[in-house]
Amino acid sequence: MAETSRRGLLFGAAAVSAGVVLTACTSNEPAASKETATNSGPAADDKEGKALTIGFAGPQADHGWLNAINEQAKARAKKYPEITLDITEGSNDIAAQIGQVETLINKKVDVLVILPADGKALTQVGLKAMRAGIPVINLDRVFSNPQAYRAYIGGDNYGMGVNAGNYIGQKLKDKPDAKVVELAGIDGLELTQQRTKGFDDALKNYPNIKKVARQAADFTVESGQAKMAQLLQAQSSFDALWNHDDDQGVGALRAIQQAGRKDFLMVGGAGAKSAMDAIKADNTVLKATVLYPPTMAASAIDLARTLGNARGVSGLAELEIPASVTLFSAVVDKDNVDQYLPTGFN
Repeated sequence: MAETSRRGLLFGAAAVSAGVVLTACTSNEPAASKETATNSGPAADDKEGKALTIGFAGPQADHGWLNAINEQAKARAKKYPEITLDITEGSNDIAAQIGQVETLINKKVDVLVILPADGKALTQVGLKAMRAGIPVINLDRVFSNPQAYRAYIGGDNYGMGVNAGNYIGQKLKDKPDAKVVELAGIDGLELTQQRTKGFDDALKNYPNIKKVARQAADFTVESGQAKMAQLLQAQSSFDALWNHDDDQGVGALRAIQQAGRKDFLMVGGAGAKSAMDAIKADNTVLKATVLYPPTMAASAIDLARTLGNARGVSGLAELEIPASVTLFSAVVDKDNVDQYLPTGFN
């Protein structure tokens, strides 16, 4: 993941097919205090477009990553004077979110960006918008019918697991009979299953490493602390831990410190600022985190603006924006943490 601006990544040289893989979606744009990493200026197209209203509907911001999604979208829209962002309050109640999207449809917004609380459950309202002539950018949690959106942009959960597994694998490749444990997210979510599958597949490249335990948590600090305490009690020794989520990782680190354990390395997930600060300080077992960048929301605004102006992506031959964009899950450790720290979310 080279130090490159978002413009050079999303709207410059990129690989396009049925899906596009961005090799560095988090950019290195500077952010001050609470400002997001989108604040260095427009990225999609410097040429001002026509006046557009972009509707944005997301779930309730009850998690650091989800709050960062909302902040990224709002900050990006402010960079374009011709863009009006009509953002809903956000809800985890499916019926309420459907109602919010229907309100945006009735307002006849020009483009809709939707991060559904449940992709399958929101598919029908996505279809309703498309049939009403309002193109939809489906963010992160994919609708069950591709006809419900014009373009999809989201993270790579499987890739998170692969990159976490390979990072740990490289650290332990010379250690005989190495043992790893996994602190997963909510088991009922497909994203959790994909992260685990990617991790397991990557570990197959390292026959000296065995996963000896797995515990599912709930993406919260409290669950991370409780479930990590259980793992530590059950496993008297192991060499590495992969934790799916940096929010629950705060609790996991508490449990590790309370147990006085320092005999393993920990890799986190998502890219919270607290995790990056700990990696930079290098005074805990946390040595790396695998990104699931909320900057995807800023990129969704860029895509919506480009789509609303009937433009293609600068630097690509196609006349239309791609149908799918999948972000890359970079590993952040002490060697590159300064590069990514401005993208960390609270």
